[in-house]
Parts: sequence; structure tokens; C-alpha cells
Amino acid sequence: MTTPSSPDPKLRELRKRAALHPHPEKVCDELFASHEFFDPRDAIQTKYEMLRRVRVDGLSVSRAARRLGFSRPTFYKARAAFERDGLAGLLPAKPGPRAAHKLSPEVMAFVKELLDDEPSLTASELAERLRVRLDLVVHPRSIERALARDEKRGS
Repeated sequence: MTTPSSPDPKLRELRKRAALHPHPEKVCDELFASHEFFDPRDAIQTKYEMLRRVRVDGLSVSRAARRLGFSRPTFYKARAAFERDGLAGLLPAKPGPRAAHKLSPEVMAFVKELLDDEPSLTASELAERLRVRLDLVVHPRSIERALARDEKRGS
């Protein structure tokens, strides 16, 4: 039995991996009520079971989604991800941008021009110049990382 002073390790891990079901209290599927193996807090398990209920058991999308605490759009999104990537498609995606979207090749060319003219410019000074001249707000650390990436690639 878990006590308040010793938090549930599975709950902690689900939170850490952003795999916690947003509404576990809405899960009313009998498997999740009758078997310890099924955990309504586990978003990956509940999404998989929602997909299985439709495909294997023949439940309607609306009914399966409702029983597993999800919406119909969530079902369709999960199904597309599962068909594309298998079980890994049900894993939550990492939040945030996937690339340095503000620091496009054109912006980095401008940064390099600034550095060619004034090699002693700091990342903070470069960020300020981008803000003033291009109306672009970029964190100095992002500029440092982009420059390091370009240097590593040899560009």
C-alpha cells in the first residue's frame, strides 16, 4: 500500500514521461475496474485499449472513446499515430519546437555577417541586434547553440 510520504513510483514515472491520462476518473471500462493490470492513469494503455475496443471488439468510436475517457478526435488522432508508428505512435511527443525555427539560414547568415564585421560580439549583443534590426526575439543561448551546430557542420 502506498502512503502519502512514499509517492507511487508508477504515477511519478507517468508524470515524468507526460503519459498521464488527463482524465483517469472518466475511464469507466470494465477491464480497468476489474483487473489490476489495467491502469486508468496510463494514457498509452488506455489509448491502446480504446483502439483495440473498436478494431477487435467492434465498439463504436464514440462508445470506446467515452468508456476510456477520451474524445472522438483523440481516437482518430491516436489511430492515425498507431497506424503510422505502431505502439510508439501512442507515446507522447516531446513538447516545443523541433528545430531552431527562428534561426533560419537567412537569419544565421545575418548573424555571421555581424560576427565577420565584429568578431567580439557576444550572444547577448547578437540577440539585441536581431531584436532591433529584424524584430526577432531570440534567446542568446539559442544563438550560441546554432553557432556551435554550424561550426560542427563546418558551415
